Amino acid sequence: MTGVPPLISIDGISKRFGGVTALEGVSFEIRAGEFHAIVGENGAGKSTLMNILAGVLTDYDGELRLRGETVRFAGTRDAERAGIAIIHQELNLVEELSTAANIFLGREKRNRLRLLDDAAMQREAAELFERLGCPIRPHTLVRELRVGDQQLVEIAKALSLEAGILIMDEPTSALTESEVDRLFGVIERLRSRGVTILYISHKLDEVFRLSDRITVLRDGRLVQTLDRTATSPREIAHLMVGREIEEVEIGRDRHAGDVVLQVEQLSLPWTGHARQWRLKDVSFHVRKGEVLGLAGLMGAGRTELLECLFGTSAAAPQGVIRLEGREVKFQHPAEALEAGVALVTEDRKRLGLFAHMNVRENITTCTLDEASRAGLISRRTERRLAVDSMALLGVRAAGPHAPVMSLSGGNQQKCIIARWLRTQPKVLLLDDPTRGVDVGAKAEIYRIVDDLCRRGLGIIVTSSELPELIALCDRMLVLCEGRVTAELARAEFTEQRIMEAATRRESNVEPRFAGSTV
Repeated sequence: MTGVPPLISIDGISKRFGGVTALEGVSFEIRAGEFHAIVGENGAGKSTLMNILAGVLTDYDGELRLRGETVRFAGTRDAERAGIAIIHQELNLVEELSTAANIFLGREKRNRLRLLDDAAMQREAAELFERLGCPIRPHTLVRELRVGDQQLVEIAKALSLEAGILIMDEPTSALTESEVDRLFGVIERLRSRGVTILYISHKLDEVFRLSDRITVLRDGRLVQTLDRTATSPREIAHLMVGREIEEVEIGRDRHAGDVVLQVEQLSLPWTGHARQWRLKDVSFHVRKGEVLGLAGLMGAGRTELLECLFGTSAAAPQGVIRLEGREVKFQHPAEALEAGVALVTEDRKRLGLFAHMNVRENITTCTLDEASRAGLISRRTERRLAVDSMALLGVRAAGPHAPVMSLSGGNQQKCIIARWLRTQPKVLLLDDPTRGVDVGAKAEIYRIVDDLCRRGLGIIVTSSELPELIALCDRMLVLCEGRVTAELARAEFTEQRIMEAATRRESNVEPRFAGSTV
């Protein structure tokens, strides 16, 4: 493609937020029709740069040229008119509107009388969902969807624009393997039509599967742009973090103790749905000092199972839950916390963080009694407790006073984990804990999980990435449509075996209870 003028020229782009430099003099070019990956650690400036290109951020230094012409978009509509659409990592949907209404929000279809043409929008939304191979209904309210399905609505919204330049910011962070494969099929069709794709991802296997070229950012600066065929995942990871990432040894020589949690014949009703049950007859146990993984496709019931254990399920579950041999029935998360169960949710932004609070407040909010005397909170004590937790988990921030939203995704996740660890749980539930987290932070979270396990904590973890579950877990339950279809020991883990069980509708596994050999 030598001699062909670039489609997009990024020249000396800098952006500051107050005293924080997000981008510093970034310059590189994007060719027409290519799949160009943008990679870097959380906080490297990837999303900031793409938000500038998509018209989300309009105040910056430097120059953007599109097809040789200098442009400065006044907003997202301006960028969309120029043929640029973006799929945001942080979901940008209106929860009280339907999926169809979200897709066409701000550019609603109207009939000859200039009235809203809901039928046309629902029909087109259904076609978009069919292209993505997902069973989402156009009239379903967004708030009724899981994070993964909401991500697919964002993708459908961007596809509806028929843009010539499509920016994808972590589009697969909440998708299962099969949904990722379907999305990649859509991407290939878009590429065949000449669409230029800018792709931000922490998943280097995706980057190397799809990209033509890879641009690496670190600390707001350009490191290098490389042809995919001229580099390797190891080299890219090194360029991203500025150091070699050590191989993480997880699970070696771990020894499980007594049973801490036992679940028998757990079922969760699904009112008004043809399937009737979100979960049906789920039985398993967790020992102290082991990690139990929950695998399955979207809709398998992984998150619903954790919600039942934490007292936040949509309906009252049936069956028996025993914690350290005592039957429990949590009707509220406060009851679960008091008993020793903690949950790190999959939706960090909406359900995990107090966005208006600082790091100290996010870490100590559930255990303020530790810093209180006679009903008064000692800020000095609270700060010391937060600093101790930050040191324990390696939270990198300007200090406990730093706004939590100023932290990278990985450090935000560590703050949430720190909060729940302060409650001294017996069982820790981790729902897709590394979603949207870069490779360096993932390795750190893996070490944290391993260390907590070795201290005797019982841990249940879900993940949309099978290699992650295989690396972290001692045992694994595979769910399909709310039923357990396999229970595997570490020696039995293979991606093929897990996927076969994840697509097997009927359960044929006998639960291995506390006395059985694992």
